[in-house]
Amino acid sequence: MSFTVATWNVNSIRARMHALLPWLKENPVDVVCLQETKVQDHDFPTDRIEAAGYHVVFCGEKSYNGVAILSKEPLENVRAGFDDDGPADEPRLILGDVAGVTILNTYVPQGREPDHPMFAYKLEWFARLRSMLEAEFSPERSLVWVGDLNVAPTDIDVWNPKQLLGHVCFNPQATEAMERVISWGLVDVFRKHVSDPGHYTFYDYRATSAVDEGKGWRIDHILATAPLAERSVDSWIDLTPRTGPKPSDHAPLLARFEIKDGA
Repeated sequence: MSFTVATWNVNSIRARMHALLPWLKENPVDVVCLQETKVQDHDFPTDRIEAAGYHVVFCGEKSYNGVAILSKEPLENVRAGFDDDGPADEPRLILGDVAGVTILNTYVPQGREPDHPMFAYKLEWFARLRSMLEAEFSPERSLVWVGDLNVAPTDIDVWNPKQLLGHVCFNPQATEAMERVISWGLVDVFRKHVSDPGHYTFYDYRATSAVDEGKGWRIDHILATAPLAERSVDSWIDLTPRTGPKPSDHAPLLARFEIKDGA
């Protein structure tokens, strides 16, 4: 059966319902992972999401961060946050199982500046994620890691690599930290299908003509374990919501897989 996963940093779900609900109607994907929901759990618009035909699980806080998974089928084994001996994390990670696939949705810290404590936090966050994968999962099972990872990993993932090199989202240390997670056994599904430059998921609000001028970053990702990645048949970025009224600065990224029942 066909199984489609999307990831979208909505930059406040309540401010983006005018875009999200029509998009869900036009793109009836199986799983949608959202980041930067920016809402406390008791204020999450659950009723409107469920009315659109989705089950939803979420973890959030007021004004910052927040993650959610919308799924056509109920999610099982849902958990939020790291389950290790490290410090309590912000609401940046949520996971669950559906159709035999583990969905791991993350909003990785941006880092602010290379010399800021938040950048060290970003690098440590990736390390904690790698440790979690090692301890709790196998690269032989069907797992997809999605989200706003706040890393453009290669030169073709940013519009001007010379100018942007050193930025916290285009930084050798950040790329290395992300690659250590990927080396556990993950495949960049988008790059499996699209190898050319110029495809971006993020366009800065401050540059009003960024989309038209192609001044973007590919910092949102869908990565899958090899057995699942082998069954991916397509991956694409949908710029329609980014060019619509009152958009998020991110566009949805999607991937379609052909899976058997139970993955």
